[in-house]
Amino acid sequence: MLVFTPTAIEVVRTITSAEGVPDGSGLRIAATTDGGQPGALEMSITPGPEEDDQVLAGEGTHVFLDPLAAVYLDDKILDAEVTDDGQVAFALGEQQQDQTPEAQA
Repeated sequence: MLVFTPTAIEVVRTITSAEGVPDGSGLRIAATTDGGQPGALEMSITPGPEEDDQVLAGEGTHVFLDPLAAVYLDDKILDAEVTDDGQVAFALGEQQQDQTPEAQA
């Protein structure tokens, strides 16, 4: 299952609770396909999950993974960095064996 660093949890919580974002909204991660092969991952803020999305919820966050993204992200950890000017950059890494479920959203 996709794991989140504390920074990523805070960033997702901040983005999805911003003014004008409907209650219950979440970060949706979807995989694009290129000729049937997995392509890039796309992130967006959506008011709720799509019908087949896997829903990860906890610590005030909601993350929706489309089925293809869920398979790809199963052994990954999501981190985030916020620059001095407020820009957010997300990064994926491989989970280490010592990473525990408390870092999951």
